[in-house]
Amino acid sequence: MAGTASLILISVFGIMTLIGIPIALSITAAAIAAVLLVLPLDMALFTSAQKMMTSLDSFSLLAVPFFILSGVIMNSGGIAVRLVDFAKLIAGRVPGSLAQTNIAGNMLFGSISGSAIAASTSIGGVMVPMQKREGYDHGFAAAVNIASAPTGMLIPPSTAFIIYSLVAGGASIAALFMGGAVAGGLWGLGMMILTAIVARRRGWPVAGRVSRSEAVAVIGRAMPSLMLIVLIIGGIMLGIVTAVEASGIAVIYTMLLTFVIHRTKPISELPKFLMETVHMTGTIMLLLAASAALSFAMAFTGIPTAVTSLILAISEDPFIVMLIINVVLLVVGCFMDMGPAILIFTPILLPIAQKVGYDPVHFGIIMIFNLAIGTITPPVGTGLFVGAGVARVKVETCIRALGPFYLLLFATLLIVTYFPTLTMWLPRYFGL
Repeated sequence: MAGTASLILISVFGIMTLIGIPIALSITAAAIAAVLLVLPLDMALFTSAQKMMTSLDSFSLLAVPFFILSGVIMNSGGIAVRLVDFAKLIAGRVPGSLAQTNIAGNMLFGSISGSAIAASTSIGGVMVPMQKREGYDHGFAAAVNIASAPTGMLIPPSTAFIIYSLVAGGASIAALFMGGAVAGGLWGLGMMILTAIVARRRGWPVAGRVSRSEAVAVIGRAMPSLMLIVLIIGGIMLGIVTAVEASGIAVIYTMLLTFVIHRTKPISELPKFLMETVHMTGTIMLLLAASAALSFAMAFTGIPTAVTSLILAISEDPFIVMLIINVVLLVVGCFMDMGPAILIFTPILLPIAQKVGYDPVHFGIIMIFNLAIGTITPPVGTGLFVGAGVARVKVETCIRALGPFYLLLFATLLIVTYFPTLTMWLPRYFGL
């Protein structure tokens, strides 16, 4: 039955997606079609609807709209230039200083805004033209911006980890945030090392020294924005606040920052921010509800058990099993957005990872890392196309320049996968 159910799921989902049906509706219809193998229509509809409703009855879900609202306000708050100046202090004396600043800026802005696209456009829009004027290779400048933008999907606050936690049956959001921060740091550090090697070989300039008074002024301008990271990560690490409470604090703080401290936007624009948040939250909630119906359909028809048996029949060696899972997720990331991919493949792949001894938190970090790479790979990677557009470079040129970065990211992914101590030490240190 599992084989027939899988065929029905894939067929219905694929056909509906190809003809332009929204993905949440495609997932729900595919799930109901699979359940019809064993239940009559009225029971299939009733049970699926019940699962969809109860899946949204979760206190942890409150963090999603709050973090989205915080990111929406931050994206419109004009903090990119302040963070670029601060990033110059961090990376300004390293070979390829402007490219290094781009990487550091993307890590900072991505973590604050929670959006790789926002980081790529805001920071890249400032830094790529500057690199071009200073004689940097245009394709490489675009590649640096594209390759470093997804770090914001790993460095908290990250709605991807919240969604994964809910689908995975309650994996600790705080632990996912801490582990994600380490994984995102490894991603960014690798980018900086590779960029420094390339810059030294090509003789690209290093930024001049900054006076102490100027450095203090730059830090002072950036500190209010950076405090958001301290409040969220620090509060969760010290056990002062939960992820939901941190999301509420983030909203209050970003409103004060944008409307009162920096005054970059009038408070009259708050309704527009709220409407954008409602739209984004509604999309995520509908996908979550659809994934609950899909999870029920797969469990009811035995699909995860069948897939687990299939993969373990190939090998029960954790190294081989996780290599297969990584390949699957990398391919999925090339064709599917992160949200739907988490919702569809977590119920299938997480049990397999647990069978070979992987912790749900560690697997969540591996999954998000894989799918974050997918956002910058063809043929569907939105980060790739947005970054190419920001840099005004052909996508083909960007892909060629991204070659070394892809190899670096694959190597970092293997490190994150097979050396769990690297990403799990921080959550374990704080007992998460």
